[in-house]
Amino acid sequence: MRTTLTLADDVASAVESMRSEHGLGVSDAVNELVRRGLASRQPRERFEQKTHSMGARTDLANVWEAIETADGPAAR
Repeated sequence: MRTTLTLADDVASAVESMRSEHGLGVSDAVNELVRRGLASRQPRERFEQKTHSMGARTDLANVWEAIETADGPAAR
């Protein structure tokens, strides 16, 4: 894939260092740095929502029914 990138100064410096150390072209150096970054990613912890009973005595699965129970039939 061919694309144009604008690199931050510190990233451009890292690309230039890799190019000079390993005799790579710009594309090869950028690809290697991106691969290293992707390989070092840590998997995210699974998010779990914690819930607490608030003592609701109305079935809240049907919203309209819950509103009617709380506010009366005129609320619709």
